[in-house]
Amino acid sequence: MLTILNNSLIKHKLSIIRNKNTGTKEFRELISEIATLLCYEAMKDAKLENIEIETPICKTTAQILKEDNYAFVPILRAGTGMLEGLINVIPNAKIGHIGLCRNEETLIPEKYYYKMPKDISQREVIILDPMLATGGSACDTIKCLKEDGVKKIKFLCIIAAKSGIEKIQEKYPDVDIYAATVDEILNENGYIVPGLGDAGDRIFGTK
Repeated sequence: MLTILNNSLIKHKLSIIRNKNTGTKEFRELISEIATLLCYEAMKDAKLENIEIETPICKTTAQILKEDNYAFVPILRAGTGMLEGLINVIPNAKIGHIGLCRNEETLIPEKYYYKMPKDISQREVIILDPMLATGGSACDTIKCLKEDGVKKIKFLCIIAAKSGIEKIQEKYPDVDIYAATVDEILNENGYIVPGLGDAGDRIFGTK
């Protein structure tokens, strides 16, 4: 399933982060804010537990989320820019990391780091990466998680290219994708057009 957040507030924020003149601080803050909005959308189907609480007026039945059932996996390094936005919503989720470095000649991602919670197979995992371009890094991450026994996976991104969406849907049709917007094409270097440039460099101010 593909879900695009067709929301005026998100469109406004996207316009700011696409602008090459937007500074590091504002860019980083807006990436986190959009990630929070994506998280709310992705959690629409979350299962809740009934508990009894007492309000200042009376006892009542309320519903809570079992936060410990979830894990966030940012794809290093740009994915960590989205992490705070999700932790603000689900602070008790566990966090794993995967490092994938794109070979600039082949455009194929190469794994250099992988560290997950020990019980990752028992959790619903939400993968974070601001840009879904070729889909290579996303599919490699999904493959690693499935090999670890993870049953339910969602992928959150700020901007997705159609080719990346198609690749995930073809290889892993059970993985739901949530994006703030979809761009049409990739350039010869594998960057999304019009996109917003290199998300990692802009989040960390390294270029």
